[in-house]
Amino acid sequence: MSESPATSSRPRVLSGMRPTGKLHLGNYMGALANWVKLQDSGQFECYFFIADWHALTTDYADTSNFLSNTREVILDYLAAGLDPAKSVLFTQSHVPAHAELHLLLSMITSVGWLERVPSYKEQQENLVGKDLSTYGFLGYPLLQAADILMYQPKYVPVGQDQAAHVELTREVARRFNNLYQLNGRDVLPEPDVLLTPSPKLPGTDGRKMSKSYGNTIMLTDPEPEVRQKLKTMVTDPARIRRKDPGDPDKCPVGDLHKVFSTPETLAKVYEGCRSAGIGCIECKGWAADALVQVLDPIQERRAKYTPNEVEDILKDGANRARNRAEQTMTEVRTAMQLIPAAK
Repeated sequence: MSESPATSSRPRVLSGMRPTGKLHLGNYMGALANWVKLQDSGQFECYFFIADWHALTTDYADTSNFLSNTREVILDYLAAGLDPAKSVLFTQSHVPAHAELHLLLSMITSVGWLERVPSYKEQQENLVGKDLSTYGFLGYPLLQAADILMYQPKYVPVGQDQAAHVELTREVARRFNNLYQLNGRDVLPEPDVLLTPSPKLPGTDGRKMSKSYGNTIMLTDPEPEVRQKLKTMVTDPARIRRKDPGDPDKCPVGDLHKVFSTPETLAKVYEGCRSAGIGCIECKGWAADALVQVLDPIQERRAKYTPNEVEDILKDGANRARNRAEQTMTEVRTAMQLIPAAK
């Protein structure tokens, strides 16, 4: 039986992802695998959500795939090992209080704070084909802050690249608490960053694994497709001919071995590559073996869920999240004197 959010005494963690469709190995190693470890440790009360409103900040012009993408992401959450009996799994837009808290926090947040978030200018430069001169895009870091503060978490598990967003969240909470108190106490605790290890995981072209590069290995890729993608993967540029020795530390396939292969296989890779005792095709085959070992149980779990079961999980998660969110919003409204304090 899942623990009631109202009675849990464990420190709370919260994180989420945008629904961009099926997830890939980079998403799994960069976030999902760590979320599952946090959940299964039993030390935390876990909230993991799908940030569909955030997807609107850059993809507002075409929403045709939003619902299907949300279903794919929740399936990958479940396939990775997130358990609705242990974690609250929900869709952001199913908890309307996120929008209310975002609005209230926008009244006290400086525009300058939003403009200095590193990803604000980075995405404008990288997504040159989209008009991002919108209020929603400027304000998405504040929406993210509202997502976090809504559940008053102790920790936000993120990679180093997201730490600036959590720092903005802390600034917003600090300002709110300086302006508004509830019976002499802070309403919105400042969350701490819980930096999660994110191993170097290259795509098939050697760059960071990303859908925008078309170099991904998806969590749903069947074994033949995984092996075919690995066959075309770039390797150490020094190995021009079969007899040329190579260096796994300079090879994207070597990076995959470091993450997924056993110590015994990794030892064979180093010895064989540096001596030219093995060819790249054989080395890629060993890497594919390791990836299939990781992907098989994920795909087996994914196949167990029916569409109706997924809907029920999201409905239950939304109900639990709404109940917890309303506790926060009652305190926020009272502190801001939008509703009278309880007598």
